[in-house]
Amino acid sequence: MAALPLNDDYPVRRAPVVAYALIAANVLVYLASPQAATAVWYSADQFERVCEIQDYFMRWGAVPAELTGSVALAEPVSEHCPPIEGKTVWFSLFSSMFVHGGAAHLLGNMVYLFVFGPVVEDRIGRLRFLALYLATGLAAALGQTLSDLGGQVPMVGASGAISGVLGAYLVVQFRSRVTTLVFVVIPMRLPGWALVGSYFVLQYLLYVTGSDAPGEDSGVAYAAHVYGFIAGVVLGLVVYRLRWRSGTRLSDVY
Repeated sequence: MAALPLNDDYPVRRAPVVAYALIAANVLVYLASPQAATAVWYSADQFERVCEIQDYFMRWGAVPAELTGSVALAEPVSEHCPPIEGKTVWFSLFSSMFVHGGAAHLLGNMVYLFVFGPVVEDRIGRLRFLALYLATGLAAALGQTLSDLGGQVPMVGASGAISGVLGAYLVVQFRSRVTTLVFVVIPMRLPGWALVGSYFVLQYLLYVTGSDAPGEDSGVAYAAHVYGFIAGVVLGLVVYRLRWRSGTRLSDVY
């Protein structure tokens, strides 16, 4: 995006343990992955390392063709790398949320989780926030699968789940103002609803205009962002409905 959020002005009333734990988990998984220089236990040989990276993404990423049963296990892109064995396909729906393609991919996702995650966690409670994060990440991966049933490129990254957090934010705390770097250089304080709303509109337009069409490798799963965001809105509304029925304020829920 052209806008980089820095801070939400909503004062959280307790430590956002779950949001910070998710950030830590994503960072640790990346540091232990073969594309990170810190993972010294992988091969130092350039060609072997390429195969190890490919194996890593194919094993822990969610591949649409595998999820739909079109193929048992997708073939490696390089014929010089060994085939994947022993992969648990259904588990890849969850493991893929913590796998990132590079440091920039990780940093971009974690910035959004750092800014918006604590606010949503504070509003709906820790356990509900964790459930929302995982559920919207799952919905995002399934939505991307439906948009590319035979795709054999692994889906990786937390952006689907984070889109779900943004969707929930639009419901539970849209009145906040967010300090944002527009075009990554101009600081502005924007309404929260405008920032996350424009995010969804952009992702939707990129999705429907064919940037995420089957057979086109844009490198970004826009369908996952769209479905994750919608799932976040729906689950955010469900949480509000539960609050209305129980008479409990969201700020009292742990």
